[in-house]
Amino acid sequence: MAENSAAEEAPAKKGKLKLIIMLVLVIVLAIALSVVGTLWFLGGSLPGMAGDDDPSAEEPAEEVFVPSTYVELDKALVTTVQAGGRQRYAQVHLSLEAKDPQALAAAELHMPLIRSQLVTVLGSSQFSELQTPEGRRALAEQMSSTVNQVLEQEGEPAIERVLFRNFVVQ
Repeated sequence: MAENSAAEEAPAKKGKLKLIIMLVLVIVLAIALSVVGTLWFLGGSLPGMAGDDDPSAEEPAEEVFVPSTYVELDKALVTTVQAGGRQRYAQVHLSLEAKDPQALAAAELHMPLIRSQLVTVLGSSQFSELQTPEGRRALAEQMSSTVNQVLEQEGEPAIERVLFRNFVVQ
């Protein structure tokens, strides 16, 4: 009888080993399917399974944030503006914004020409337009395009926009 009990114990150990191996395989398979399913739902497709292996067909990488840099005009622009037959004064302190520092360096280089053009733009404005936020916004856009025209004529990169640091009309 001792021989019968020893023979029964050996198959029991093999059964437990098979059970443990099967459980480990099932758990690994479940984890793998979970990861693949998550990638498929979030990314739209699995890496390497796309029909096109053309790297240029991939979506462009997200743009890297480039902080703006600024240059302040040292002196304010002061000129007269027309208001119903009367002359009024406008005084504007400006800053130029650009993502490319080379554009600001070019603007500083050509500052006499830029200041002259900006005084002309400010002087051709109407006093009533300068009193409204929309009018000042339009003036800033017009000044920005004027600066960019000057820089373009000189073969330089463009600025982003013109900012008012102080704006006085009287």
